[in-house]
Amino acid sequence: MVRISDLRARDVVNILDGKKLGHIYDIELDLEVGKVVAIILPGRLRGFSIFAKREEIVIPWKKIVRIGRDVILVEVPVFQEMDDYKRKEYLLDDDNF
Repeated sequence: MVRISDLRARDVVNILDGKKLGHIYDIELDLEVGKVVAIILPGRLRGFSIFAKREEIVIPWKKIVRIGRDVILVEVPVFQEMDDYKRKEYLLDDDNF
């Protein structure tokens, strides 16, 4: 059994480009079914002031390839190469969850 606090200590790495995405800071649950739907990572800051809002990176649970001792491997598209429309389409597509 793995605790959420254990998952938060592990690095999340995208296997498509080898880039470290960060650490989990939240999870999304489906309380009706009792399953984890997605993990949420902090993204980059939007804006330049102290009131800037941080984007979230939402990774659907089925996009997790492997959970290891030190790292969580995920398979998500390289977001910098996607335009805004395609990025929203990927994140909102029900098939990704």
